[in-house]
Amino acid sequence: MRVEIDEFTMADYDEACALWRAMREVELDDADTREKMAGYLKRNPAMSFVAREGGKMVGAVLCGHDGRRGYLHHLAVLPEYRNRGIGTRLVDACLEALGSQGIERCNIFIFSDNESGRAFWTKTGWSRSPDVDVMYKYIEPAARPEKH
Repeated sequence: MRVEIDEFTMADYDEACALWRAMREVELDDADTREKMAGYLKRNPAMSFVAREGGKMVGAVLCGHDGRRGYLHHLAVLPEYRNRGIGTRLVDACLEALGSQGIERCNIFIFSDNESGRAFWTKTGWSRSPDVDVMYKYIEPAARPEKH
């Protein structure tokens, strides 16, 4: 059967979350709620993709940009479908979408212990930055004024 690559829509949300949860290499958190995902897809239309074979989701990736750099998140392909070029096709669709928006560079974030992910990204031409570490800080929700 042929694997089809299609735009990720909110109709794909539940199935994509199930796929991501099944992958040890992907971690979902509060930024991946239905509401936040809908906002992400709205801000980055036609940038994220899913792979399906015979109607079954076998891969998914989120993609967006800040107007300057592109970012890929949560690339995953079911283990039994790996090494068939599906991940590469998903990434290529994202890079094409970013390029059509004038984005010239794309970044990824990868867990330091994700050896299979590191092997995939290296094999497909991505480079590790020797001079950049990713740091983060959680932002507390703004206090909402009380209604009188």
